[in-house]
This record gives sequence, structure tokens and C-alpha cells, in this order.
Amino acid sequence: MHKDLKSVVQACADVLKSKEPEIKLALTCLLAKGHLLIEDLPGMGKTTLANALAHVAGLAFQRVQFTSDMLPADILGSSIFDQQQSTFRFYRGPIFTQLLLADEVNRANPKTQSALLEAMAERQVSIEGETYPLDDAFFVIATQNPFSQLGTFPLPESQLDRFLLRIKIGYPSKDSERAMLIDTQSDRTQSLSSVLSKTELQTYQAAVSNKVFASDTLLDYLQALIEKTRSHTELTYGLSPRGGLALIKAAKAYAFIEGRDYLIPEDIQAVWPSVTVHRFLHAAQSQLAAETIAQDILINISP
Repeated sequence: MHKDLKSVVQACADVLKSKEPEIKLALTCLLAKGHLLIEDLPGMGKTTLANALAHVAGLAFQRVQFTSDMLPADILGSSIFDQQQSTFRFYRGPIFTQLLLADEVNRANPKTQSALLEAMAERQVSIEGETYPLDDAFFVIATQNPFSQLGTFPLPESQLDRFLLRIKIGYPSKDSERAMLIDTQSDRTQSLSSVLSKTELQTYQAAVSNKVFASDTLLDYLQALIEKTRSHTELTYGLSPRGGLALIKAAKAYAFIEGRDYLIPEDIQAVWPSVTVHRFLHAAQSQLAAETIAQDILINISP
């Protein structure tokens, strides 16, 4: 693992103990220039992970709490009439940042959820006929509660597909939870310092895109996995071409974090569930079925 990236993972792990695999996947998503969806029960550390990653990656951070009465303008911004200048003045919303935490995104109505679509796909927003570019480092981490909880609106396929990876954090280990119970007053996130600069981060992102090699054999393996999703009898549809691109981008970023400039099958296998399961949710009968199908494909397709 590159020294700086190892420091990023370690700094976040000091805050979110026993969760190094999930932290590595979050960093994978950032290096691949994707967006991250974290689904779990309230109080599991979703917001803590986003805040810690922003601190150590040196990114400007904004948090938006999504609610059922939120409007798109609450995220994007709006024009307000300036009486002194006798003109409308545009006030930028919280989306004009580098790392945006869309907290409990599935508590907002579909119209408000869709306000993120253009920003996530094109890193720009269109408001009242004007197009405003977002920062080159723009990165969305959205958290959502399980759909079984009250007051949630399911994310549509188009929104889910904008997220490169989806992860769960899960309960802490016994030892980690004991440490939290002992040190109840500590807020380690605020004491974190930047490990990377924006320039360094963009250098690593460019290296992931341009310098990590995928052999023909690896591409054959990846395409076999993709093709199996499209012919699987328990899926109404398989991975789209964008889903396939998401898979190789994530695998390259994971390989880079591991200190390699080439892909091996284990890189694809490491990111496979996080890339695919949320893309299968509407194609399978349930989330459990989607997880089972993803695992079944990985077991039955050999490198």
C-alpha cells in the first residue's frame, strides 16, 4: 500500500475501529472518482466515516440532512432578489463543496433525490437556465437507512446506478465497542489532520485511471462475470455497460491501494459485492436475493 494511502486508512481506522475493510472500500471509491452509498442502521458510524475521510483527504466538507419536506433548492441553491442592486442574485447551496455528505438520502422525496443526479454524473448543476461547474474533486457520500424503517423513499435505479460502490459498516467488534464504552467523551474526528492535499489526491486518481494495467486474461474474467449477470435466471436484467466500467474502475483503485500497478482476480473479487448488489436490487426479488446471486456468480465463474 502506498505510504500516504496507508496513513489515510490508519487515521480513519483510529476513529472507526475494526472497520479497515470498509474504510479501504470508501477510499477505493474516492480514488476511482465515483460516489459512495453507505446503508446501515442509525448510529453505526456512517457519518463518522464520511467526516473522517474528508478530514484526512483534505477536502472541504458539507453535510446535508435530508428530510421529507426538503426541496431541490435546499441542496443546489436559489436566486433571491437583491433590492439594492435591483437584480436576482444566486446563492449557492451546500452542493458547492468537495465532499458532500447526503445524510439519510432516502428520507427525501424522489424529486429532491433527483437533484443530485446531474451533479453526480457530470459534476455540474443546471439552475434556472444557467450551468454551474462543481469542484474537480466533488465526491458524494450518501447514507441511507434500511427500507424497512418508517419514512423512507426507495432510491430509483437511475439514482442507485450513480453510486460506484455501496457498503455496510455493521456492528463493531467486541474489543472496539469496549473501547468506545470506556472513552465516551472522545471525539477523535475533530483532531484528525490532513494526510493528502487536493493536488496529491488528484495525482493518485490520475494514476489509478492511467497507470493500473488490466491484462487480456483479467478482462476476459471480468467480462465473463458481467455476461453471467445478464443471463442469470433470477435477475430480470444484468449489469449495464456503466456497471461494467464501475467494476473495472473500482478494481483498479483497489489494486492501487494495495500497492500494485496491475490487476489480479482478487481485486475484482474484493469490490464485486459493493459494485453489484445495489445494481441488482430492482432486478432481484429482494436485497438478500441480490446478495446471494452476486456471491453465487463469483463462486461459479473462475478466473
